[in-house]
Amino acid sequence: MAGDPSGHRVARTLAGTVSRFAQPQDPDFQRLNRSVGFDRRLWPYDIAQSRAHAGMLAATGIISEQDRDALLAGLGEVERELADGRFEFRDDDEDIHMAIERRLTEVAGPVGGRLHTARSRNDQVATDVAMYCRERATAAAGAVEALMKTLLEAAERHLDWAMPGYTHLQRAQPVYLSHHLLAYFWMLDRDRGRFVFAAGQADRLPLGAGALAGVNFPTDRGGLAGELGFSRVSENSIDAVSNRDFALDYLAAAATCATHLSRLGAELVLWSSEEFGFCRLPDAWTSGSSLMPQKKNPDAAELLRAKAPRVVAHLSALHGVLHALALTYNKDLQEDKEHLFDAVDTLELCLAAARGMIAGARFDRERMAAAASDEMVAATDLADGLVRQGVAFREAHGVVAGLVRQALDQGRALSDFSDQELAEHHQALSGGFHELLAQGAWLESKVSEGGTALIRVRDQLAAAHEALATA
Repeated sequence: MAGDPSGHRVARTLAGTVSRFAQPQDPDFQRLNRSVGFDRRLWPYDIAQSRAHAGMLAATGIISEQDRDALLAGLGEVERELADGRFEFRDDDEDIHMAIERRLTEVAGPVGGRLHTARSRNDQVATDVAMYCRERATAAAGAVEALMKTLLEAAERHLDWAMPGYTHLQRAQPVYLSHHLLAYFWMLDRDRGRFVFAAGQADRLPLGAGALAGVNFPTDRGGLAGELGFSRVSENSIDAVSNRDFALDYLAAAATCATHLSRLGAELVLWSSEEFGFCRLPDAWTSGSSLMPQKKNPDAAELLRAKAPRVVAHLSALHGVLHALALTYNKDLQEDKEHLFDAVDTLELCLAAARGMIAGARFDRERMAAAASDEMVAATDLADGLVRQGVAFREAHGVVAGLVRQALDQGRALSDFSDQELAEHHQALSGGFHELLAQGAWLESKVSEGGTALIRVRDQLAAAHEALATA
């Protein structure tokens, strides 16, 4: 700080020049305003774009090659300090961008002040976040694909293992475990496509838009885009600095993917319970009880359920930040980062957990088969059998429903009914009824495309391999 003729204390900028403010910032405002505590993870992208920017400034004659070389050398030292954990953040470092520029000026001298020529923090921040979203969306697509492969391998190992399928968490119709696991494969295939889309939406370079209107220098934005791996530049400078659609696209993909993982987690919790007993989860992804020595708790699967609404909330929160926000840059946009960063960390951890649990799960074939052998799950097959004999489906549905009610009231199995008793419900029931109750028939009768019959599951497996091979 320094005095001015009026006696006010005059705040100074990063480079030591006098600013327009006569008073220093209030400490509480500084805490509110600072983002360096969380946006420091953007430093690799900020260093990369600063290198490209310095090179472009020299290539277009805006700065000298000597200045460029000094800037690149200084950036190299700052990068090493950040990578090694030696970088000393100061209390007055507002964000990672200013911290890097401050340290660059300390290392390289006054030439450090030339780096910000033809650049604003508005387009600088937007570029860093776009680079981050593009990288993490690509990484998420890869992690999703790895889980898809794990599910496919598990489906192939359990190709013809029968289990009950459920609606309303009530036994409905039997399916093969392979068919059930492949349902998650196709959910994740859609998730992968959403992350690929999100990466593509972050593929426009904001850098060069300046504060909002462009810059007063003949910059080469196309060259910058190529240097930083962008396929194109943003078409409108106003849109460039205010756009966070790519962050919304990542969060939308993450929210849907986390929701899918929550459904998988919920089923693993159920299946691993003593009441179901369909599988045992690997020790590496479970925990014990502080009191009860016998307990093996499916904590990782439970957390897949609980983490999903957290990711969804981040999407909703960023929509709230952007809602009705006037163009162009507003400090509100600083709130994009914590939502984005936490969603990235949460989703990537959940994908790793899901993959670990599926890879290590041990399924109980006999327990699942016993649950799938409940004759009541053959009710639809019995109704369809009547339809094949000319009975209208709604009438057939009612006939079988009456038979089921009688069996439940009398505590009997469907196979216990004699032909005479069956004929009392409908004459057509006496032909081939008991053959339809053979468990294999319930599964192998589902021959429609996408059904659970083995011939169709094998079709799915082939399609799943093709989906992975052509990604």
